[in-house]
Amino acid sequence: MREAFHDELEAVFSDLADICDQVEVAVGFATQSLLGADENLAQQVITGDAAIDHAREAVEERCFELLAQQSPVAGDLRVIVAALRMVSDLERMGDLSVHVAKIARLRVPNVAVPEGPHATISKMAEVAEAMVHRTAEIIRSRDVSDAGSLAVDDEEMDRLRRNTFADMLGDDWSHGVEAAVDVALLGRYYERIADHAVSVANRIVFVVTGQNPAYAEA
Repeated sequence: MREAFHDELEAVFSDLADICDQVEVAVGFATQSLLGADENLAQQVITGDAAIDHAREAVEERCFELLAQQSPVAGDLRVIVAALRMVSDLERMGDLSVHVAKIARLRVPNVAVPEGPHATISKMAEVAEAMVHRTAEIIRSRDVSDAGSLAVDDEEMDRLRRNTFADMLGDDWSHGVEAAVDVALLGRYYERIADHAVSVANRIVFVVTGQNPAYAEA
């Protein structure tokens, strides 16, 4: 019975990693639609978010069934609670990709990101997608050291976010208020994707060690 229970827990983590893979695709496509003014690709991200939502619901249902049928305690309960929180983070990352795609679609046929901050936003997108990719690997491997190192990427994301504000508040900004709002929102969306990736990684550390790095740093 316990072996079957732990097989179910492993299946939950496999599903979480698969959802993270879907999010990685969504982030990548959203960025392509944004920087390439591709309305069809933007719509694909928006429509495809339903699949991520359904996958989240399936993971939640499986976790609730395990809680009801197995009455787990201690470490097993910790794993299920962490999984429920991780799937929420992953779904939110998908939602943020949709937000990026909606800005892209809104500005078609123009590119939403003007030339000035283009390099910074492009780099933020690159970092975000790489962090999502590493998050899927961390879920599969439960590698605590790799999970901890994700914070370094998050620091780079924070630095890039500050750069977007420097661009918008500089004397040479000539792109208007609308573009400034778009850039501010896009910077926030990519930053939040990174934050959720770190949150998932921290929960992996919690599953493995019983310690939450987020609280340890506070």
